[in-house]
Parts: sequence; structure tokens; C-alpha cells
Amino acid sequence: MPEQTDFTALIAGHTTVIKMINCGEAGLPVLTRLLEVVQPAIGAESLAFVEFAPAGGRVIAATGDAEWTIGRPLPATDPATVCLLSGPPVREVWVDRIPGPLADEVAGRGLRRMIVARAEIGGLTVGSLHALYPDGASLDGSQQAVVGYVASCIAHMYGDQTGLPVHGDGPVVAALADGLAVVDREQHVRLWNPAAAQVTGRPTTEALNRPLPFPLPPSGQVLDHRLPDGRWLRITSGELPGPGTLRVVTFRDITDQQRRDLDRDLFVAVTSHELRTPVTVIKGYADTLTDHWNSLGDDDRRQAARIIGQRANELARLVDRLLTAATDHRPGNEPAAPFDLADALRTAVTDLPADVRHRIVLDLPGNLAKALGDRRSLATVLTELSTNAGKYSLPDTPIEVTAEADERTVSFRVADRGIGIRPEHVERAFDRFWQGESGDRRRYPGAGLGLYLVRQIVEQQNGWVSLRPRAGGGTVAEVRLPRA
Repeated sequence: MPEQTDFTALIAGHTTVIKMINCGEAGLPVLTRLLEVVQPAIGAESLAFVEFAPAGGRVIAATGDAEWTIGRPLPATDPATVCLLSGPPVREVWVDRIPGPLADEVAGRGLRRMIVARAEIGGLTVGSLHALYPDGASLDGSQQAVVGYVASCIAHMYGDQTGLPVHGDGPVVAALADGLAVVDREQHVRLWNPAAAQVTGRPTTEALNRPLPFPLPPSGQVLDHRLPDGRWLRITSGELPGPGTLRVVTFRDITDQQRRDLDRDLFVAVTSHELRTPVTVIKGYADTLTDHWNSLGDDDRRQAARIIGQRANELARLVDRLLTAATDHRPGNEPAAPFDLADALRTAVTDLPADVRHRIVLDLPGNLAKALGDRRSLATVLTELSTNAGKYSLPDTPIEVTAEADERTVSFRVADRGIGIRPEHVERAFDRFWQGESGDRRRYPGAGLGLYLVRQIVEQQNGWVSLRPRAGGGTVAEVRLPRA
């Protein structure tokens, strides 16, 4: 075994590897052959390469006395993984000082010294190369330089995406998908991986040697924490074995998951709340007809049947809205075509619920330009806007529908004289399930879906919709569509 690097053997072996690549070979065979060439040239007992993927690390190639490690996983939170990802890119370490069972097994086989070099692409770790030596081996700077160079060559192979990575699809973009940090007793950051910088938006230079920028949960516990910018992190921590008081912290962005959970909870709450009223009314009148049919007059029977019909229509419309919002299906998927907006509005008014229809005041010009969009979906838009206007205004006040056109758009407005809308709510009102009031004591019923669906329908047709407070009180909803 040579005391120093045998550069002649290294160059000859490296040439062999290059020929393999030029002949079209790639991936794991080339990587394995590269390790077999380098091992004797640098006097190592064995070499091993650990590939890092989002789930953690895994030994994918090894030579000599380390072949038994092939396939061995290194979980993301394993203390050995943390040690491999910390410190300088190339360094010499004592194996028995690395915590964890894998290091203990390696040291138990007499391999107590190791040169480790990270393979990085653009600062993101894709793997680490390990040259293992017995206790009495003579090392100098040349071995470290070669191991660092070979790690760079392997990183280049990953960059070419020719057969690597071995595990997972697509290029490895980071050592870990989760943010990972190591903190000391004072909760100052000693390690901050690339994913941590990406998740938090805090570069490594701003994180190292500074306090952890979020709460630290007790060891083994999970904490969901909201950052000042509104994003959510799920944080876990654990003690690193061995001397010292270091703790490893992992965290991931769960903002989308939190939003989905909130939408689900709101959907269940709104559904149970909004469906209860029409179902109760329908059941009540149906029971009345069944139990008291002979004692009711014809007018009473007709009135009960009329109310059942009205509530059934409301129920059907509510179910449609709930299903549409829950599945993110957007109505109005028909191809855009020119249509007479004024005529479409007049027709849509006839289909409005009776309590809203009699309040509509139409003021439409006779020569209104044609709009470009889906005429059939306009009935849904007008229904939602007018019923919304009716809900927030007194029953005897008018709901005014007007229209106009300019050089590029054709628009119509639905205006009421109700309680109005606060300026800071004109955009939030279009959010799914949003209500100006919350809780069980809301004065105005509704699922908080009408305006959400209106915006989906209108924007599907390359138009837009807006709300604004009306001068003198009330709200104006305006829909603009492209002019045909």
C-alpha cells in the first residue's frame, strides 16, 4: 500500500474511466469503476459514496472493506448524516467520533480514519465521497486533494444526469428536501443546509452563529409554527448522541397543507350550516302535508308545496355551488362567442328567485355592443350578484342593473343600497368561504361561495369582476367582458 498518492496509477485509471464514458457507459457502473481506480492510488482501504435524496442518504457504491455498506440508508435525521453535511467540503475525520451505529460498525472493522468530500452542484449537496484508512495510515494533503477532485467529478456526473441519481426520478436538487439545522445549548445555529435557506428565505451567512429564527420544540415532539410572513413550518428536533449539547432540527413548509386543512374544515362547517336550513324547512312542510292533509285547505296545500319547491331549488343551487367550489371545477368552459349582453341580462332576470326578481330595475341601452364570452354562464353570474345584493339590503329597496361599453370591454353593474362593503374587504370577498362576519351569530346567511364562483366564471372568459362601496351607501359589483 503506497504511503502517498500514486499519481501515475491514478491518471491511468482515470483514463480508463473516461474511455468508458466515451463509449456510452454511464451511471453506477462508471461510478463504481471510478472508486475502484481511486482506492489503490490514494492508499485507502476502501472507498464509499453516499447519495443524498429528499428522503436522506444511501450508500450506492463502495470498494474494499466497505462493500458491505452498499444499500445502507442514512436517514435525514441520523446524527451521521448531520455530521457528513456539516463542516468544510473536504476534511479528515476520526470515524469513531461520528455518532451513530454505522460509524461504530465501520470503526469496529479497524477503519478509524476517513477523508470525506461532499459532491456539490451549485452549492447543493448530491452526495459525499469517503476514503477510509486504518489507524496507523500515513496521510498527507495529496489524498485530500484527490478525494475532493473525485467528488467534484462525481458531482459533474450528476449534473449530466446520465444514470445518476440512482434513487428517485430527475436530478437531485438538494441533500435534503427538509430544512435541517444543528443548534447548540443557546439555540445558536451551527449547521444550516441549503433547504433550510430555501424554506426560510434566510441565507446560510445570515443564519450561522445566530439564534434559531423560530421556536424549538422539545426533543421528539412536533411543532407547527406560523412565520411573520404568514407561512407555516412543521418543526421537529432531537438530541445528538455523544458529548456536547447539540440538537438537530428539521423543518418543512406546510403552508399549502394548512390551507387545504382549513378549506376542508370550512367546507364541512359551511356545508352542515347551510344545508340544515332548507332541509329543515322542506322536511317540516312535507311532514305537515303528510300529517294534516285532510285538515288543510287547498290554498294551504298549494302554499306548502310552493315553499317546498322554492327551498328545493335553493338546496339544488347550494349543492351545485358547494360541489363546484370543492372540486375547483370552473363553469363556463364553452368556447367564447359574441353575444348580446343586454338580451342575456333580460333573459337571466326571469330566472332569478322571486324575492330578488321583483326588486330588479333594469337600465340597459338599446344599442349595447356585443360581448365575447359564454352567454349561458351569465345567468349564474347575475344570480349570484343579485342575490348577494338582496341579502345585504332591505327587502323593499331596488337592485339596479345597468350596462355600458367602451372601446375594449362591455360591462354591467349590479348596485344596491344596502350595508355596503368596507374598502379593505373588496378583494377578500372573492375568497372561497370568506364571510364578512363569522361564528354562529352571523346576521346574513350564505356559504361564502357566490363571489368566489363569479370571479372564476368571469376570469375564465378573459374578463374581470370588482366590488366597490357605493356613494351614499350600498355596494356596486361590476363585471367586464371583452368586446366582440
